[in-house]
This record gives sequence, C-alpha cells and structure tokens, in this order.
Amino acid sequence: MKISLIVCTYMRPDSLKQLLNSVGRQSKVPDEILIIDGSSDDKTEKMLQKGNYTELNIRYYRVSEEERGLTKQRNYGIGRVSSDMEIVAFLDDDTELDRDYFREIENTFLEYNDAVGVSGYIVNEVMWERADETNSDFFHFTIDGWSRKEDKRILLRKMLGLITETQPSKIVSFSHERALGGLPPSGKVYEVDFLQGAMMNFKKSVFEHIGFSHYFEGYGLYEDRDFTIRLREYGSLYVNTNAKLSHFHDPLGRPNYITYGKMTVRNGWRVWRVATPNPKFVDVFKWYATTLLLAYARLGAIFYGVDRKKAMEEFIGRHMGLFSLIFNKPPLD
Repeated sequence: MKISLIVCTYMRPDSLKQLLNSVGRQSKVPDEILIIDGSSDDKTEKMLQKGNYTELNIRYYRVSEEERGLTKQRNYGIGRVSSDMEIVAFLDDDTELDRDYFREIENTFLEYNDAVGVSGYIVNEVMWERADETNSDFFHFTIDGWSRKEDKRILLRKMLGLITETQPSKIVSFSHERALGGLPPSGKVYEVDFLQGAMMNFKKSVFEHIGFSHYFEGYGLYEDRDFTIRLREYGSLYVNTNAKLSHFHDPLGRPNYITYGKMTVRNGWRVWRVATPNPKFVDVFKWYATTLLLAYARLGAIFYGVDRKKAMEEFIGRHMGLFSLIFNKPPLD
C-alpha cells in the first residue's frame, strides 16, 4: 500500500530530525513525506537542507501565519497528498519509530478490511509488568495478562465511582475514558472508538467525506479524538500494539498552561457531547464531577509537585474553562 506521511511541525527542528532519521530506517519507508512547517523562523528548513534525506521523498511546505496551527496544517497537508496514495499517516514531530512501524500499520489495513483508521503504540510512557498475585489489586489496572500501577487521580476516581472498567479507548457515556495508554504491550490488535493524534493512519478515501474540525484551529487539543470519533461512521478503528514508537513530548511550541487548562475543559466538553449527544442526568453529573476533581488534582500539585507555577496556571485555566461553559458552550457541528 502506498503511504503518504504528513508531519506538522512548529519550532522543533531537532525533534523532527530525530523522527526523520527513524523513518529512514524503516523496513517499509513511506512513499512520500510532507513536512508542513508553521515555524516563525527558518531553522527547520535549514535542518532539512543540511540533512542527508536524499532517499526520502520529502516535500517541504512553509505555511503562513494564517495557516499555522495543528488542525489547519493537517488539513493543508491532506490537500497536497499525491492522488495515487492509499494511506495518509500522521506523526507528531517529537516521536521516534521502531523499525517495523509502517510495515505493521500496512499489515493491519490489509488484515482488517473494515479499517478506516489504525494507530501505533507508544512504548515509553507507561511501565507495564506481567500480571500476577502481587500486582492484580485495587492499586493496579490489569488487562490481558499485563498490569500497571494506577495513577493517584485514577485511584481517587475509583473510590468515588467516577471511572468505568471498560477497555481503554472505548467511549463511556460521561467521557473521561481510559486512553490509548491503558492498552498493554500484548502484541494484539484492538478495536477502539478513538485514536491518539501522535500516530494516526487513515485510508485516504475517508478525506473525501470528512476532515479535521475548524473548531480546533490553533493548538488543537483533542482534535484527534473529535475527528476519529466522527470517523467511525465510515468504518472501524484499530490499535496495533506491534506498531511501536516513542513519544518524547517536546515542550517547545506548546501554549501557556492557562490556555492549556482552559482547552482541556472546553475541548473535552465538545468531544464528550459529540460522542454522547443526549447524555442522561447521571452522565452530566459525572462529567462535571470528574472535571472538577481533575482540576483540584492540579491544585494539589502546587503543594507537592515539581513545577508548581505550571500547576497553578493549569488549575486557573481549567476553572476558566468550566465557568465559560455556563455562557458559551463549544459548537457541536
């Protein structure tokens, strides 16, 4: 299958270089690579000119300020994919791939004919152990013979009945699901309800019907979940835990933490209501209760966390986002 890789980047030439080096080592190299650069300087362009990427079919695009932002850059890239491509892949610029990443993605599309979207699997964010009698208790999450320690916030939500034990990446009626990181390194392929933006791959044909929502233009928090939840109308979504990569969460290019906190709430509300357009009263209660709980968990980090200033800013931003929902809810179209 012919694969077009789109990498949207902003002020991260060193991270992008690391990613491209790992792409060059792939057992299946993408047929074309589109670099969509929103940077306000030319360091990324110079890095590409100096780099030894002659074996990679790279096309570089420097977008204007009006076209800058993850959602805009993704849609910009989609419009420039070659007509003979079959798969459109997206990778964050601060990721690094295992050698068989694209081979595993291709195999998943070939095996599951109903697949319209396939995700890879991040290996450097969660510490998993084989499940046994020592780690299969209230303080651990266990699935398919694997176990991981629960985050303190998850433990609190467990005690308050604000989390369900459904498979990670499966939608629940009050949102705040366990995300893709809750899937174990089992080597299996899992059917899911949404994908994570750092490593999404889609059949090119879906973009004839659907695109990334303009609501998320800017930094674009949760635009990946919004898009893939709506994409389920056209087929199934899968995660291949053998399509491995690392995600390093480069802090460069991220918004301030007040803005981030506000987006966490407002964008989270929109994604919840797109997935659950007619929530019951108990779902509404649990969504707001969980959102408040997570906000005050950030407040707690002010007293015991490492970066107290960021925690305070995010706490303020989350409360601003909650207050704004009273008068100005995000659109659902």
